[in-house]
Amino acid sequence: MTRARLKPISEQAIVVTGATSGIGLATARRAARTGACVFLIARGESDLKLLCEELQGEGSRVAYAVADVADYDALAEAADKCRRLFGGFDTWINNAGVSIYGLMKDTPLEDQRKLFETNYWGIVNGSLIAAEHLKARPDGGSIINLGSVLSDSPIPIQGVYSASKHAVKGFTNAFRMELMREKAPISLTLVKPAAIDTPYNRHARNLTSQAMQNPQPVYATHVVADAILWCASHPVREITVGLGGRLIASFYALLPGIAEPLFAAFTPRMLRDHDGTYDPELEGFWEPAEDGLYEEVHYPMVRQFSALAEVRKHPGIAAAAVAVLAGIGLATLLLNQRSGPTRYERLRTRLDPRGWVDADGLRDRWEELASGVRHGLMDAGAGAEKAKARAGRWWGRTSRDLEEVSARGGRYAKDHAREGGALLALASIAAAIGAAAYEANRAKHGRID
Repeated sequence: MTRARLKPISEQAIVVTGATSGIGLATARRAARTGACVFLIARGESDLKLLCEELQGEGSRVAYAVADVADYDALAEAADKCRRLFGGFDTWINNAGVSIYGLMKDTPLEDQRKLFETNYWGIVNGSLIAAEHLKARPDGGSIINLGSVLSDSPIPIQGVYSASKHAVKGFTNAFRMELMREKAPISLTLVKPAAIDTPYNRHARNLTSQAMQNPQPVYATHVVADAILWCASHPVREITVGLGGRLIASFYALLPGIAEPLFAAFTPRMLRDHDGTYDPELEGFWEPAEDGLYEEVHYPMVRQFSALAEVRKHPGIAAAAVAVLAGIGLATLLLNQRSGPTRYERLRTRLDPRGWVDADGLRDRWEELASGVRHGLMDAGAGAEKAKARAGRWWGRTSRDLEEVSARGGRYAKDHAREGGALLALASIAAAIGAAAYEANRAKHGRID
């Protein structure tokens, strides 16, 4: 979502802050050797001169300015010098940073403010100055801010540093959205290195009075420098360098309730360098540490490659490589099965859709089903006939019983009818005799009613 048209590194003018140590030094050297015009910014003039002479001696076009990134006016003046010498710049890399080892409750507030002045306000100052310049360029350009995996996952002993990198992440993401609203032709990238082989731990403010180190896995400075220069010529929103740091950050994001107790218990031990010696003379917190342009400290084991960063830089190639490897693995698995000389034929048979269904077995099952249904229907018909016969026999018996009952009722009614008639005749005769006797008796006594 950027309108910037980023040039190849060999055609760019690049500004690097914190250019005399660690990641900044590796980035400046690689950019200059690729053909870019490089403008160096740092606090120590002695190391700046040495680096400028080194790169100019190799045929590169390089200039420098002494400035503390926490000083907005000094940083703006350095940007003006770059514009005068190179006609402007295409990429601004905010790399300068300092650190503190110690408990937050034991860290003086003035040290905490100083750390934020460099780590947070230095990036804010550089981003605002660079954006103002790049907005006026037809093709725009890129701003690259150095965060850390501690932008996502804080740890004890480096609590103040972690807080500053969280602030850097918040500023970078919010500022990117503002540039989008303005439709500014600027690509703004946050680079988050894991543990890197730099003098970072030596230059940090150390309140523990013990030698400190970066926990493994540790990556070489050029791995981060390559990622930075890739982002300078390709719009990338955010990139993490170092799979170990990404895994820790993901663990913290998914299970903070488990991660925090573990970090609290084990991080101080992992940061302790039991074989090293603490030397307060090497600190570069309040004053620049001019120790001879060291990119690396040389840990016992340093990784020269970050697969995670390469996947982020080349997502299409990574996806194609994964697909090819998966196909090769599948083919190897199938072809190495114990199938002898008929291996190819068996593989073709397995891939033939006609062989995926057993037609003969399916036909046999269908016939068995049809036969079962047929026999079922026949059994049901035979049962119906038997039921019909039983019903006929029951009805015949019932009909005969009804007829017999009816006949008996008729005979009973007929016999009783004759008996009733005789009784009725006798009753009539008796009534007539009684009436005649009554009349005779009444006449005899002379009664007339």
